[in-house]
Amino acid sequence: MTNDRSRPWAVVTGAARGMGRAVARQLAVAGFDLLLLDTPSPDLIEGLGYRLATADELTDTVLQCEDFGAAVVALPVDVRDAAAVSAALEHVPAGRLQAAVAVAGIIGADKPAWEFTPAELDLDLSVNLHGVANLARAAVPALLHAPGGHGRFVAVVSTAGQTGLPRLAGYVAAKHAALGYIRALAADLGPHGVTANAVLPGSTRSALLDHSAHVYGLPDKEAFAPHQRLQRILEPSEIAAAVAFLASPASSAITGAAIHVDGGFVG
Repeated sequence: MTNDRSRPWAVVTGAARGMGRAVARQLAVAGFDLLLLDTPSPDLIEGLGYRLATADELTDTVLQCEDFGAAVVALPVDVRDAAAVSAALEHVPAGRLQAAVAVAGIIGADKPAWEFTPAELDLDLSVNLHGVANLARAAVPALLHAPGGHGRFVAVVSTAGQTGLPRLAGYVAAKHAALGYIRALAADLGPHGVTANAVLPGSTRSALLDHSAHVYGLPDKEAFAPHQRLQRILEPSEIAAAVAFLASPASSAITGAAIHVDGGFVG
């Protein structure tokens, strides 16, 4: 690992695959060194209905980012574990953290909204809301002293953060909560010059979209394309481009925003 003190650092959760990997790659291209976090085990959450990322996938992300010249630290961390997230941030050199990006997310149970149990609602909230808040709790003290005063917090939420979806009440409720949290975070951080924003992807190639197709009994994820005005599934790199902009000094006047990168989602 190099020690170029001119390069800022970013932390990315959910970095092993999909949108998280694309975000990590784009930030590496933009000149960031990286702390990459993802789940300790592909079967960490019992009964989830699909596997989480593997250690090999996280290693692949590391290698790709290193190819772009980034110094990378990768750690197996469950974002539900606030202490583990906080401990991970100690690997970032003091005074070098410029961006924190919360990508990690899950789809828990799928059933009619009125059938969700408290435990099923809590599962979605534990990752999709508390995972974001745990990262903020750990990262914001460092972002307050970011290089050049350009502290950035970005959460990858979902179009579900502003609309209802059938059979996914836990996911939808948690994403609404995450967006509300980001808006409140922006209000608190504003006087300190640190921004907080959310990116709301539409149907994007990912393990979650594969699972969503299964939930709705669709043949594959391509069946979601007609629900977006662009009539296609989005690529993770398209989401990552928006995140990278929000993590850059060029986004200095944007905070508390919900940036729709959804191909013109129509429901």
